Amino acid sequence: MKEITIDKLIFKNHLSMIEQYSLKDFMFKWLGSPEEGLDDLLPLTYTDQVFAKMETTTETKIKIHGEETFRYVTITEDNQIVIGGLDPNQELKFRIVSLEERLKSYRN
Repeated sequence: MKEITIDKLIFKNHLSMIEQYSLKDFMFKWLGSPEEGLDDLLPLTYTDQVFAKMETTTETKIKIHGEETFRYVTITEDNQIVIGGLDPNQELKFRIVSLEERLKSYRN
């Protein structure tokens, strides 16, 4: 994943149902299509506080990109998929999922 600064992102204020389902489908495939299903492994809930996102609970501890803990996935106004995670210092990190990573997730 590519690390970027927050000032470069413009998040959507609302996600359509299609965008919400697309993000859930993307995460399911990105995690390797787990047998237990996405809702059991990584329950995602739509929220639009501050910006629109598919967010997980604080109890869910899925590690991404080393020691970061997954918090949410969203889409920017430019239709880029962005994953938000907490680093070991509890600082929020934003990462744009590259086209290569998106293609890998859909090949599986």
